[in-house]
Amino acid sequence: MELRHLRYFAAVAETRHFGRAADRLHMAQPALSQSIRQLEAELGTPLFVRTTRQVRLTPAGEFFQLEVGRILESVEAGVRGVRRIAAGRQGLVRIAFTGSAAHTELPRMARTVKRALPGMALEIHADLLTPAQVDGLHEGTLDLGVLRPPMSGDGLASRTLSTEPLVLAVAEDHPLAHRPSISMSDLRTERFVLFSGPDSAVNDAVLRSAREVDFVPIREHEAAGISVLLPLVAADLGVALVPASVRAAPLAGVVFRDVTDAATVDLALVWRADETNPAVLAVLDVLSADSPVALPDSDEVVR
Repeated sequence: MELRHLRYFAAVAETRHFGRAADRLHMAQPALSQSIRQLEAELGTPLFVRTTRQVRLTPAGEFFQLEVGRILESVEAGVRGVRRIAAGRQGLVRIAFTGSAAHTELPRMARTVKRALPGMALEIHADLLTPAQVDGLHEGTLDLGVLRPPMSGDGLASRTLSTEPLVLAVAEDHPLAHRPSISMSDLRTERFVLFSGPDSAVNDAVLRSAREVDFVPIREHEAAGISVLLPLVAADLGVALVPASVRAAPLAGVVFRDVTDAATVDLALVWRADETNPAVLAVLDVLSADSPVALPDSDEVVR
């Protein structure tokens, strides 16, 4: 039994007329009649009662019409789905966010994708530091990353989303919480909470800022992500320099203060340079169009 035979049957069942059905199908009536007879022979029962005046369905034909309708609708739905996937209008895209970006970029990006690509599903991985995101992109477990450059390894492309200063996070009862102005030299004797891992872009910016005023931060505690770092600060177990966007996720007991001479950190959207998945490329397109900052004319590829 071929799919075309089901379409032929559906046309005759709907029109109750072989001539009109043949016209709809753009085929000769004798060929249509022969195909229906072949279908009936395969099923072992008549589907139509034919007279010189009318064509009507047998009880078996009435049942078969319902089943064929469901089959054809399922086939059409499958075809539509394949075409949406091929066009990048439907699929699954796995995207990761570094800690602070989850509070600022995640809502904006998710809304943008939902509005432009309602058939697209996003699998969100939040509070992942840059090294973990880079590993996921290389291993194929992530499709997009929102992270802090620089990245290690080859074959990644990126677009800068924003540049922001580091700000000081301190416990609300810490003496620095009440200072109107803070510089890096004021932090010379403080104990720091830093991010764990050897390749943290924020840690690099903190160390760079400290070296500019000739000191090395005292590493008191380490945190795997911002969700752990801020509670350690709230407990007055150390101070931390964090991207200014962390202010979007306030925590009771933590105060943020500007630092006049702290370094800045970038936030970038990153993907595989040789990406061919239509869904990922479609999401990249809508996110680029909605980007709040001017994007470069060409993508920067990490070599």
